[in-house]
Amino acid sequence: MRDILPDLDNWRAKNHPIAVATVIQTWGSSPRRAGAKMALTPDGKITGSVSGGCVEGAVFEAGVEVLKSNRPQLLHFGVADETAWEVGLACGGSIDIFVKPLDLEMFKPLRSTLMNEQSAVLVTLVKASDERLGREMLIRDDGGVVGSISEEWDVKIVELASESLNQGESRRATLSDEVEIFMEVISPPPTLIAIGGVHITIVLVTLAKTLGYRTIVVDPRSAFGNETRFPHVDQLIQTWPQDAFQQIPITRSTAIAMLTHDPKLDDPALKIALPSPAFYVGALGSKTTQAKRRQRLLKDGLTESQLERLHGPIGLDIGAGTPEEIAMSIMAEIVAARNRTSQKEHKKAV
Repeated sequence: MRDILPDLDNWRAKNHPIAVATVIQTWGSSPRRAGAKMALTPDGKITGSVSGGCVEGAVFEAGVEVLKSNRPQLLHFGVADETAWEVGLACGGSIDIFVKPLDLEMFKPLRSTLMNEQSAVLVTLVKASDERLGREMLIRDDGGVVGSISEEWDVKIVELASESLNQGESRRATLSDEVEIFMEVISPPPTLIAIGGVHITIVLVTLAKTLGYRTIVVDPRSAFGNETRFPHVDQLIQTWPQDAFQQIPITRSTAIAMLTHDPKLDDPALKIALPSPAFYVGALGSKTTQAKRRQRLLKDGLTESQLERLHGPIGLDIGAGTPEEIAMSIMAEIVAARNRTSQKEHKKAV
């Protein structure tokens, strides 16, 4: 939703009728994951994507019909369907898409949740035999609940939504033979915290910003952590990591990379980062450096399980040699970790 929010705001300001299509389940080689969205207006405006271009035309037609009838539709496209080649889904796999009119009353708290970078779950009733089809609930991580699906199901839905939020995974769920919901997990934008303003960091934060990450660089050394070297970073903190982390919230959307090669900077940061909820923690250094670092951190009180979280040597093994290649290998590993891709088959690079 965050990626299409500016267009939705613009269309709402001009009182355009709006339909929203959401990917609720995929199989095989579908190009977009559950939660991907596309919005449209009857006069031909489109924003976002539900298939990378494969089925957008058919979804647009369904969206126009939904706005006319005010009745949501659950669409299925699959390579085995007669319509697969017609709509362009010929690469294999299948996809379910739920299309409904934008609920303006729910959009207000949803927009506030997105703008305030809160975590929440948007629950939509995607299968029902009555007028409740398309109803929505917003369950925030602070316990706040907006809207209702049904008194019969609301308590159970809050439980399921809390599980999805903890797992960080949008998913479809069955409540009965005739009732299904889709739970879309809404997370704050990902943040990359780089400890050390070295040459690799300059490239790394540039790549991260391109991928939509908020970027923070921490380095007390004025020769490294200065605005001349990092003019476009979102936040530059010129202090020691243990003090910097007092200013930075670490969430499940945070990645942290130690890049200084200096234990005076990296070790204090690791002692805070590894027990944290950050989805990724990596540290630059050879296998020998990593072994020595591990012994120091164990002696300082970190546990074996906490140290198992450390990606070190940092980066995927792509034969990286230049700062640019190393930064790319690190960013690739961060993206893989965020997407919950298994890292076991990859050897480490740097």
